[in-house]
Amino acid sequence: MRNLIYCLLVLGHLIIKAQNSEYAISSYQTEGTKAPNTHYLGEAWLNAIIHDDADLGYSITKATFKANSTLDWHKHSSPQVLIIIEGEAYYQERGKRAIVLKEGDIIKCQSDIEHWHSSTKNSNVTYLALYGGDKPTIWTEVLTREYYNKVAESLIKK
Repeated sequence: MRNLIYCLLVLGHLIIKAQNSEYAISSYQTEGTKAPNTHYLGEAWLNAIIHDDADLGYSITKATFKANSTLDWHKHSSPQVLIIIEGEAYYQERGKRAIVLKEGDIIKCQSDIEHWHSSTKNSNVTYLALYGGDKPTIWTEVLTREYYNKVAESLIKK
């Protein structure tokens, strides 16, 4: 019994010591923080996994949009890659038709291309956004609920 207690104390100490390492560890599994309600409709959560890292030169943000939520039209000064990790999304570049992205899909938007992306009417979406550059997103036009509903209706019919 004494040996068992000793072993548990030693193991407990090792586990605590291992968790207090000098490594910077974060998790992509947390939902993040609720985004301020600007430049989108609905409800969004953001987790800045890698942000403003000068050594890497790019950022990774995990975004979760509840169903029926959308970003406004915008563009970036560098290419952006979206990796859909859960749910479904709408995606559209200016002058092109909207499409549905599903779990596992990866899409690259070139720099300075105006676009928007969102959850679908009936599905939450979680994606990783990879982007570079030190310039902020350029918000170009409000995406109205009427426009979003029209796009959703056209994609649901297909």
